[in-house]
Amino acid sequence: MRERALAIRSEGPVRPVQSLRDFEPGDQVHARLQLSSGGLFRKSVAGVDVRGDGTFVPFKGGVVREELDPTNHDTPFDLVRETLEAGAR
Repeated sequence: MRERALAIRSEGPVRPVQSLRDFEPGDQVHARLQLSSGGLFRKSVAGVDVRGDGTFVPFKGGVVREELDPTNHDTPFDLVRETLEAGAR
């Protein structure tokens, strides 16, 4: 996941979009990378959104996503791994 996210970020920022309102690159999700663990019914899902400005935003949950705070982790990818490991217990 880390390699793919870094490759996507290296493509450079996305352009602003004007629709019903203006969407700056930081407001756009350029790519969503997610992993899942566990069984069919007790599946844990976590991943990283690569924003249009190149920032990584870790999250947990599939349909209903919750952004995670990576402050106390070396990288957002460490937080994703930790979240999936905790869900597998």
